[in-house]
Amino acid sequence: MISKYLFSVICGMLVWILGVSFYLLSFYLPILENPELQSNIVLALGILPSACLGTYLFYTKSYLKPSTLGLTFVIIATLLDVIITVPVFIIPNGGSYSEFFGTPLFYIIIVEFYFVVFYFGNHLTKKIKA
Repeated sequence: MISKYLFSVICGMLVWILGVSFYLLSFYLPILENPELQSNIVLALGILPSACLGTYLFYTKSYLKPSTLGLTFVIIATLLDVIITVPVFIIPNGGSYSEFFGTPLFYIIIVEFYFVVFYFGNHLTKKIKA
């Protein structure tokens, strides 16, 4: 049986993959004049179903407090952004670490991500206990 902590990391990686996919795919459908703003808006909207899916998958097989799961997901996504997103997708397009992590929208999305996992996790765990 896989450890609940390892499984939470795997589910967090899945959510990150989905989030990066939403972010990158938004560049192929130009709607706004500012493609960076558009991709961040798409990510902010796409993180909702992605985080819910990752949370649901985790709670079908294992259990952690929703606050711990949310924090785990945020840490995993941030680490993967440092290791993969910025060097592979941002820097080649003229960006930088400070630009990526310096934008307030990054932190708004992180807070949104945490609270979606936290609240949906609470909903699922109350449903399981009832």
